[in-house]
Amino acid sequence: MSALSPAQVASFRERGILHPLRALDEDQLADVRARYLANAGAIKGRGNQKPHLLYTWLDAVVRHPAILDAVESLLGPDLLCWSSQFFTKPAGDAAYVSWHQDATYWGLSSHDVVTAWVALTPSTTRSGCMQVVPGTHREQVRHEDRFDDTNMLSRGQEIAVRIDPAQVVDVELQPGEMSLHHVLLFHGSEPNRSDQPRIGYAIRYIPTHVRQLSPIRDSALLVRGRDTHGHFEPEQSPRADRDAEAIARHNEVIDRQLRILYAGAQARGKLNPDRTSAGPQGGQPKETA
Repeated sequence: MSALSPAQVASFRERGILHPLRALDEDQLADVRARYLANAGAIKGRGNQKPHLLYTWLDAVVRHPAILDAVESLLGPDLLCWSSQFFTKPAGDAAYVSWHQDATYWGLSSHDVVTAWVALTPSTTRSGCMQVVPGTHREQVRHEDRFDDTNMLSRGQEIAVRIDPAQVVDVELQPGEMSLHHVLLFHGSEPNRSDQPRIGYAIRYIPTHVRQLSPIRDSALLVRGRDTHGHFEPEQSPRADRDAEAIARHNEVIDRQLRILYAGAQARGKLNPDRTSAGPQGGQPKETA
């Protein structure tokens, strides 16, 4: 029932975005939202990079059949969860996401990448929902790093082309709904001007044939099917929330991922493990969270 229809697949191929789709039922939504709010203090900085490797309830979300059935319709039966991250804007928060394409710094060999953006609270125009420009997923464009403190992106990356406001679509979602978007789609979001928080969980999926182009060994979690390619070091689900083994493995995984993400960055950034305020000459890590 959760697999996409041929018409939905065709729409995604044409527009690069599909929404709204049901992801979580009411009971599941209430459980995930409550668990997130109880752990939100720890799910930030590095703890908000692949948190599904730290929490059993997020491991269950990235494996949720309704999400995977829809993604399988687009990417095939053998799926890896490459990353996940919460995008949270408190009521009245000035934080925003600059216009960007996800693929720019990820270093992946293929554009066969889909993000499932799952709403835990209402994601509306007023609360700063994701905005997209449909049909912009056919080519990579140049980006510039801004490193703005209010930009929710780690490098503050922003496309270096003009956005036509008339082409912008607001991706409004109700709690428990999700959108699916292509890795090259132009997207961003405005600040939250409402009196309610906007909480979304973005999960990035790739088929197992995709590989990492960086010389740094990357890793991913097999969530459906088989991995006969072995391009990624297999990740492990946590046996309990934030157990010692999961935390140690997560630290190693995030160190590698951030070095891939920040390759070539000319400033320290929010999570950069290799750069300091001295600039591109590098030096000892100054901040990692």
